[in-house]
Amino acid sequence: MTKTREGQLLETFVTLADTLVADYDVVDLLHTLVEKCVALLEASAAGIILSAGDGELEVMASTNERSRLVEILQLRAGSGPCVESFTTGLAVAIPDIDNTGDKWPKFRQGALAQGFASMHAVPLRLRATTIGSLNLFWDRTGGLSTADTNTVQALADVATIGILQERAIRESDIVRQQLQHALSSRVLIEQAKGVVAYTHGVHMGDAFDKIRGYARNNGLPLADVAERIVNRALTL
Repeated sequence: MTKTREGQLLETFVTLADTLVADYDVVDLLHTLVEKCVALLEASAAGIILSAGDGELEVMASTNERSRLVEILQLRAGSGPCVESFTTGLAVAIPDIDNTGDKWPKFRQGALAQGFASMHAVPLRLRATTIGSLNLFWDRTGGLSTADTNTVQALADVATIGILQERAIRESDIVRQQLQHALSSRVLIEQAKGVVAYTHGVHMGDAFDKIRGYARNNGLPLADVAERIVNRALTL
Protein backbone atom coordinates (compact mmCIF):
# COMPACT_ATOMS: atom_id res chain seq x y z
CA MET A 1 0.00 0.00 0.00
CA THR A 2 2.86 2.36 0.92
CA LYS A 3 4.61 1.48 -2.28
CA THR A 4 1.48 2.27 -4.28
CA ARG A 5 1.08 5.62 -2.52
CA GLU A 6 4.74 6.49 -3.10
CA GLY A 7 4.34 5.55 -6.73
CA GLN A 8 1.30 7.83 -7.07
CA LEU A 9 3.16 10.69 -5.42
CA LEU A 10 6.18 10.22 -7.67
CA GLU A 11 3.93 10.13 -10.72
CA THR A 12 2.28 13.36 -9.58
CA PHE A 13 5.60 15.19 -9.26
CA VAL A 14 6.73 13.84 -12.64
CA THR A 15 3.47 15.02 -14.24
CA LEU A 16 3.85 18.50 -12.77
CA ALA A 17 7.48 18.63 -13.88
CA ASP A 18 6.50 17.57 -17.40
CA THR A 19 3.97 20.40 -17.46
CA LEU A 20 6.75 22.96 -16.85
CA VAL A 21 8.08 22.90 -20.40
CA ALA A 22 8.79 25.84 -22.69
CA ASP A 23 5.68 27.93 -23.38
CA TYR A 24 3.68 25.93 -20.87
CA ASP A 25 0.15 26.94 -19.94
CA VAL A 26 -0.15 28.11 -16.31
CA VAL A 27 -3.89 27.40 -16.24
CA ASP A 28 -3.23 23.83 -17.40
CA LEU A 29 -0.60 23.48 -14.67
CA LEU A 30 -3.09 24.55 -12.00
CA HIS A 31 -5.81 22.22 -13.26
CA THR A 32 -3.32 19.35 -13.30
CA LEU A 33 -2.38 20.18 -9.71
CA VAL A 34 -5.94 20.12 -8.35
CA GLU A 35 -6.82 16.95 -10.24
CA LYS A 36 -3.73 15.15 -8.92
CA CYS A 37 -4.38 16.36 -5.36
CA VAL A 38 -7.92 14.99 -5.42
CA ALA A 39 -6.73 11.60 -6.65
CA LEU A 40 -3.74 11.40 -4.33
CA LEU A 41 -5.46 12.55 -1.13
CA GLU A 42 -8.92 11.13 -1.86
CA ALA A 43 -10.46 14.57 -1.61
CA SER A 44 -13.98 15.34 -2.78
CA ALA A 45 -12.88 18.52 -4.54
CA ALA A 46 -9.99 20.94 -4.86
CA GLY A 47 -9.51 24.46 -6.07
CA ILE A 48 -6.95 27.23 -6.37
CA ILE A 49 -7.32 30.95 -5.78
CA LEU A 50 -4.62 33.18 -7.19
CA SER A 51 -3.60 36.82 -6.95
CA ALA A 52 -2.58 38.72 -10.05
CA GLY A 53 -0.30 40.84 -7.89
CA ASP A 54 -2.73 43.68 -7.24
CA GLY A 55 -4.25 42.08 -4.14
CA GLU A 56 -7.35 40.87 -5.98
CA LEU A 57 -7.98 37.12 -5.76
CA GLU A 58 -9.58 34.98 -8.45
CA VAL A 59 -10.60 31.33 -8.64
CA MET A 60 -8.15 29.93 -11.18
CA ALA A 61 -8.86 26.20 -11.10
CA SER A 62 -11.37 23.81 -9.54
CA THR A 63 -12.23 20.16 -9.95
CA ASN A 64 -15.95 20.77 -9.75
CA GLU A 65 -18.53 23.51 -9.38
CA ARG A 66 -19.03 22.81 -5.68
CA SER A 67 -15.55 23.90 -4.63
CA ARG A 68 -15.62 26.80 -7.08
CA LEU A 69 -18.80 28.17 -5.51
CA VAL A 70 -17.37 27.93 -1.99
CA GLU A 71 -14.18 29.72 -3.04
CA ILE A 72 -16.10 32.47 -4.84
CA LEU A 73 -18.26 32.91 -1.75
CA GLN A 74 -15.13 33.45 0.35
CA LEU A 75 -13.68 35.94 -2.10
CA ARG A 76 -16.88 37.95 -2.11
CA ALA A 77 -17.01 37.90 1.69
CA GLY A 78 -13.30 38.69 1.92
CA SER A 79 -12.84 35.99 4.54
CA GLY A 80 -12.61 32.23 4.97
CA PRO A 81 -9.85 29.64 5.32
CA CYS A 82 -8.77 29.96 1.67
CA VAL A 83 -8.39 33.73 1.98
CA GLU A 84 -6.71 33.42 5.38
CA SER A 85 -4.14 30.98 4.02
CA PHE A 86 -3.28 33.52 1.33
CA THR A 87 -3.11 36.54 3.63
CA THR A 88 -1.10 34.81 6.38
CA GLY A 89 1.03 32.53 4.20
CA LEU A 90 0.16 29.64 6.52
CA ALA A 91 -1.80 26.41 6.17
CA VAL A 92 -5.35 26.40 7.56
CA ALA A 93 -6.83 23.06 8.62
CA ILE A 94 -10.59 22.69 9.22
CA PRO A 95 -11.25 19.09 10.33
CA ASP A 96 -14.93 19.85 11.01
CA ILE A 97 -16.50 22.75 9.14
CA ASP A 98 -19.69 22.52 11.20
CA ASN A 99 -17.70 23.38 14.33
CA THR A 100 -16.02 26.55 13.06
CA GLY A 101 -18.43 28.65 15.13
CA ASP A 102 -18.86 32.29 14.15
CA LYS A 103 -15.41 32.79 12.64
CA TRP A 104 -16.48 32.46 9.00
CA PRO A 105 -20.30 32.25 8.97
CA LYS A 106 -20.71 32.67 5.20
CA PHE A 107 -18.01 30.10 4.48
CA ARG A 108 -19.51 27.64 6.97
CA GLN A 109 -23.00 28.03 5.54
CA GLY A 110 -21.84 27.78 1.93
CA ALA A 111 -19.52 24.82 2.49
CA LEU A 112 -22.14 22.82 4.39
CA ALA A 113 -24.73 23.62 1.74
CA GLN A 114 -22.38 22.08 -0.86
CA GLY A 115 -21.98 18.96 1.27
CA PHE A 116 -18.43 19.58 2.50
CA ALA A 117 -17.52 18.53 6.04
CA SER A 118 -13.80 19.35 6.21
CA MET A 119 -11.14 21.20 4.26
CA HIS A 120 -7.45 22.09 4.21
CA ALA A 121 -5.89 25.19 2.65
CA VAL A 122 -2.17 25.64 1.97
CA PRO A 123 -0.49 28.77 0.64
CA LEU A 124 1.11 29.00 -2.77
CA ARG A 125 4.22 30.56 -1.31
CA LEU A 126 7.90 30.98 -2.12
CA ARG A 127 9.83 32.51 0.74
CA ALA A 128 8.16 35.88 1.47
CA THR A 129 5.97 35.84 -1.64
CA THR A 130 2.47 34.34 -1.41
CA ILE A 131 0.47 34.29 -4.64
CA GLY A 132 -2.61 32.27 -3.69
CA SER A 133 -3.80 29.12 -1.96
CA LEU A 134 -4.48 25.48 -2.81
CA ASN A 135 -7.69 24.28 -1.17
CA LEU A 136 -8.87 20.71 -0.60
CA PHE A 137 -12.41 19.74 0.45
CA TRP A 138 -13.84 16.47 1.80
CA ASP A 139 -17.40 15.25 2.32
CA ARG A 140 -16.23 13.66 5.60
CA THR A 141 -14.82 15.14 8.77
CA GLY A 142 -11.20 14.65 9.75
CA GLY A 143 -7.81 16.19 9.13
CA LEU A 144 -4.69 15.34 7.17
CA SER A 145 -1.77 13.46 8.63
CA THR A 146 1.55 15.25 8.99
CA ALA A 147 2.89 13.34 5.98
CA ASP A 148 -0.10 14.29 3.83
CA THR A 149 0.10 17.91 4.98
CA ASN A 150 3.75 18.02 3.89
CA THR A 151 2.81 16.40 0.58
CA VAL A 152 0.16 19.01 -0.20
CA GLN A 153 2.54 21.82 0.65
CA ALA A 154 5.27 20.31 -1.51
CA LEU A 155 2.90 20.08 -4.47
CA ALA A 156 1.80 23.67 -3.90
CA ASP A 157 5.46 24.74 -3.77
CA VAL A 158 6.16 23.12 -7.15
CA ALA A 159 3.23 24.97 -8.70
CA THR A 160 4.31 28.24 -7.10
CA ILE A 161 7.82 27.95 -8.50
CA GLY A 162 6.36 27.24 -11.93
CA ILE A 163 4.03 30.26 -11.81
CA LEU A 164 6.70 32.65 -10.56
CA GLN A 165 9.13 31.32 -13.16
CA GLU A 166 6.60 31.98 -15.91
CA ARG A 167 6.00 35.50 -14.59
CA ALA A 168 9.73 36.19 -14.44
CA ILE A 169 10.20 34.98 -18.02
CA ARG A 170 7.29 37.09 -19.24
CA GLU A 171 8.54 40.17 -17.38
CA SER A 172 12.09 39.66 -18.64
CA ASP A 173 10.74 39.40 -22.19
CA ILE A 174 8.91 42.69 -21.70
CA VAL A 175 12.05 44.34 -20.37
CA ARG A 176 14.05 42.93 -23.28
CA GLN A 177 11.48 44.23 -25.78
CA GLN A 178 11.49 47.64 -24.13
CA LEU A 179 15.29 47.76 -24.25
CA GLN A 180 15.35 46.72 -27.89
CA HIS A 181 12.73 49.36 -28.69
CA ALA A 182 14.78 51.98 -26.86
CA LEU A 183 17.91 51.03 -28.80
CA SER A 184 16.08 51.08 -32.12
CA SER A 185 14.51 54.41 -31.25
CA ARG A 186 17.90 55.86 -30.39
CA VAL A 187 19.21 54.97 -33.85
CA LEU A 188 16.21 56.70 -35.49
CA ILE A 189 16.64 59.77 -33.30
CA GLU A 190 20.32 60.08 -34.21
CA GLN A 191 19.43 59.83 -37.90
CA ALA A 192 16.68 62.44 -37.49
CA LYS A 193 19.08 64.76 -35.68
CA GLY A 194 21.42 64.50 -38.65
CA VAL A 195 18.61 65.35 -41.08
CA VAL A 196 17.43 68.37 -39.08
CA ALA A 197 20.98 69.58 -38.41
CA TYR A 198 21.77 69.47 -42.12
CA THR A 199 18.47 71.02 -43.21
CA HIS A 200 18.64 73.94 -40.76
CA GLY A 201 22.40 74.27 -40.52
CA VAL A 202 22.40 73.84 -36.73
CA HIS A 203 24.36 71.78 -34.24
CA MET A 204 23.17 68.26 -33.36
CA GLY A 205 22.14 69.41 -29.88
CA ASP A 206 19.93 72.15 -31.31
CA ALA A 207 18.52 69.68 -33.82
CA PHE A 208 17.54 67.35 -30.99
CA ASP A 209 15.86 70.23 -29.14
CA LYS A 210 13.78 70.99 -32.22
CA ILE A 211 12.71 67.35 -32.61
CA ARG A 212 11.92 66.97 -28.92
CA GLY A 213 10.03 70.26 -28.84
CA TYR A 214 7.87 69.22 -31.80
CA ALA A 215 7.13 65.86 -30.20
CA ARG A 216 6.11 67.43 -26.90
CA ASN A 217 4.03 70.21 -28.45
CA ASN A 218 2.09 67.69 -30.55
CA GLY A 219 1.82 64.97 -27.93
CA LEU A 220 3.74 62.46 -30.05
CA PRO A 221 6.34 59.85 -29.08
CA LEU A 222 9.86 61.08 -29.81
CA ALA A 223 10.69 57.92 -31.76
CA ASP A 224 7.62 58.37 -33.99
CA VAL A 225 8.60 61.93 -34.85
CA ALA A 226 12.16 60.83 -35.58
CA GLU A 227 10.95 58.04 -37.86
CA ARG A 228 8.74 60.45 -39.84
CA ILE A 229 11.65 62.86 -40.25
CA VAL A 230 13.98 60.10 -41.46
CA ASN A 231 11.33 58.85 -43.91
CA ARG A 232 10.78 62.42 -45.18
CA ALA A 233 7.16 62.30 -44.04
CA LEU A 234 7.79 65.30 -41.77
CA THR A 235 9.86 68.42 -42.23
CA LEU A 236 10.53 70.67 -39.26
